[in-house]
Parts: sequence; structure tokens; C-alpha cells
Amino acid sequence: MSIKIGIVDDHYLFLEGIQSILDTIDNFDVVLAVTSGPSLFNQLEKKQVDILLLDLEMEPLNGIDIFHQLHEDHPGIKVIILTMHSEPELISHLMKAGVNGYLLKDTNKAEFEMAINTVYLKGHYFNENVSKAMLEALQTRSMAKKPQLGNHLYLTSREMEVLELIAKEYTTQEIAQKLFLSPKTIEGHRKSLLSKFNVKNTAGLIIKAIEKKIISVKGGL
Repeated sequence: MSIKIGIVDDHYLFLEGIQSILDTIDNFDVVLAVTSGPSLFNQLEKKQVDILLLDLEMEPLNGIDIFHQLHEDHPGIKVIILTMHSEPELISHLMKAGVNGYLLKDTNKAEFEMAINTVYLKGHYFNENVSKAMLEALQTRSMAKKPQLGNHLYLTSREMEVLELIAKEYTTQEIAQKLFLSPKTIEGHRKSLLSKFNVKNTAGLIIKAIEKKIISVKGGL
């Protein structure tokens, strides 16, 4: 089964270059390649997209505005930000907003392929460089204010085990096998963690856990 991919970038040469690269990968099907937000939303009325590669700097809608609109109108589309910007605060903001991946434009073909497949199968992909940038942003913030961990947030030992395995990218099935529990039980713990941390997705859960210094991340999320 092919992964249907969309690309949005207002630089024609880069757009064509990325499409040419992805067209050489067997299970990838580039179904749209456009240079603006309005063109994207027009095409989405006629085409199905699984994963969207999205540039940040565009007009009249920039990538962040496009992402937020997509999140509302097409929540099933997974978004990988593709940009030259590596500012920690920007990466942290977009991860909290719910992006599924963040790649710099100097990424090689092998990582493009891995990132798209990982997002399609697991829902998120953040490489080591992005993780370091995110941690830098969190550390900068922590110097300005005390950690937010308080007595109102209590995690059971089992929830801590599940949280640590989620941070290591284990799937629900893999966590269940490792802890000798049912997938339904693991999903119950996952939902409890999302509720306790007041977040909507796995990326938000990991970020909040790092902010509160409950876990640390080594390597990619």
C-alpha cells in the first residue's frame, strides 16, 4: 500500500527536487505538490493525503497558519515540517501544537524515507538534532522559572513505566508485551497520562514530562 504524500513549498526548484527524490521510493506516491496554502486547500478537496511536507515561510499563508488550519479542517493528515529554521523555541512550539515531525532541508534521502515511514506507522518522528533543540528550549525556560511539578500531579509506578516506554517510541502492543499486560490496559494508562498532563497527543505528553523533569530524552523522540 502506497503512502500518499503532499508537498507545500514556494520554491519551485526545491519543490521539484523533493518530488523527484520521493518519486524514486517504491511505496511513496506524491499526489500533490503546490506552492501556496490556498492551492493546497483547493487540491485537498479532490485528493487524499496521508502525510504533508510543509515549508514554513510562504505567502499569503505561512506554514504555521496552514498547519493550524489543517489541524482543524483535515485532522487526519499527518504533518512534517520541512524548513531551514532550527530555532529551539519554534521547534518546541510546533511540537506542542501537534506536528508529527520536523526535518531540516539539508536532510538526506535516507532520513526523508525513514521519517515519512515512521510518521505513517507510529505517528511521529523527531531526530536527535530536533530533540536537542527542544531540550535547549526547555532548559532555557527552566532557568527563568521553577519546574512546574507539584503535589497535584501524581503518577503511579505503572504509569511511570508506561511513560518511559512511550518516550522510547515503543508502540502500545510492544509496551503490553514488555509489561505483560493487555493492549487495552496500556491504552488506559496512556489516556490517564494524557489527562493528568492535560495534553492531547504523545508529543505533548513527552514535552510536558520533560518540562516537569519527570523524564529525560536521549536521542530522538
